[in-house]
Amino acid sequence: MESKEILEIAVKAAENKRAEDLTALDMTKVSLMADYFLIMEANSSRQIQAIADEITDQMAANGVKMRDVEGKNEANWILIDLGDVVVHVFQKEQRSHYNLEKLWSDAPTVDLGQWVEA
Repeated sequence: MESKEILEIAVKAAENKRAEDLTALDMTKVSLMADYFLIMEANSSRQIQAIADEITDQMAANGVKMRDVEGKNEANWILIDLGDVVVHVFQKEQRSHYNLEKLWSDAPTVDLGQWVEA
């Protein structure tokens, strides 16, 4: 499966659990780590868990292999490594503290409008 298809599944799964402020960065020209970073936030540890669970469930349902999931115990920042797509689910304070969008400011954003409801 293409990395953009994996990104789409992750975006739709996150939207389904009401993730907020979704941003996808196209990492292809700035890093060998992944093709895309998907960054989002939630208001509580419980919501972060629910978002991460929905993403991992949808990946399993679509036959996408997950490499690793980090941070599930604390649920302040859960990282889901899908190989070419890395998903970051943050609590708002953690997201502003780490500010991945600024750290990777050379990476262009991906238009998610076709996959999310306005």
